[in-house]
Amino acid sequence: MTAQSGRPLAARLRSFGLTVRHAAEWLMLRACFALVRVIPERAMGRAMGRAWRFFGPMNKRHRRAMDNLARAFPEMGEAERDTLARRMWENLGRVAAETLQLDRVTQDPSRFEFDVSEVGNLVGNGGAVVVSMHAGNWEVTTLGALELGWSPIGVYKALSNARSDTLLHSLRAPLYPGGLLPKGHETARRVLSTVRRGGRVAMLADLRDPRGAVIPFFGHDAYATTYPAMVACAAGVPLVAARVLRLPDDRFRISAVIVDVPRTGDRKADALALTQAYHGLFEQWIRAAPDQWMWIMRKWV
Repeated sequence: MTAQSGRPLAARLRSFGLTVRHAAEWLMLRACFALVRVIPERAMGRAMGRAWRFFGPMNKRHRRAMDNLARAFPEMGEAERDTLARRMWENLGRVAAETLQLDRVTQDPSRFEFDVSEVGNLVGNGGAVVVSMHAGNWEVTTLGALELGWSPIGVYKALSNARSDTLLHSLRAPLYPGGLLPKGHETARRVLSTVRRGGRVAMLADLRDPRGAVIPFFGHDAYATTYPAMVACAAGVPLVAARVLRLPDDRFRISAVIVDVPRTGDRKADALALTQAYHGLFEQWIRAAPDQWMWIMRKWV
């Protein structure tokens, strides 16, 4: 320890290493951002998709994807799972390219079709909690809410790299007229208050959350966040499950359904049942287009 810093040398070295890593990540992101935006968006998406399909299996997360696919589809052979995982990488490459040109993608109405009007009629002027999953291109999910004339709040997990987070936030924020807020206690209070007043909140709800609940998913125990369900139960509003399906010719279909919210009076039990219900729906959607879901995440116990 030095008198000047008051910090152990090891801690200072770790801090320096993190600063260097964040700087490298930022420079790489800026370089990708510059490259992607000088090439026509659709062409860039296809090129990056092909690149990720080739290089993705060299990433250590490919093994995790293969293990997850074996868990979810035990009837599949190794070769079939490998093909599916490579198609997943291709979709993720397209998502990466599209995210860096999100403003351009979302300004082309010919690329989108919607099946959300029934949900809009059922919700009416009341509040709602919208959940979605990492499939198709989840970045455009909220276009379904905008199609209904809603002004949703978005909740997201901020990156540890502040400069990278600022860039990506600037691309995503216009899709959330109510505000795009990082997860946290203050955001949780604001979300509940907004929904109770008739507002809408949108969030991805398929990520692993060991602090949440353990539920069945593809026949195995998996970690799930109960937060969206808890908000819906506490505010007494509908929970809407939304899906983005990638279509041929660089197009997307955005659809949504209402998931029945249990009303037993036991909010904790109701939230757990609701979380299980929308995960059951997620599973159906994933089975219908398994190459479009992000199999590299740690989901199962």
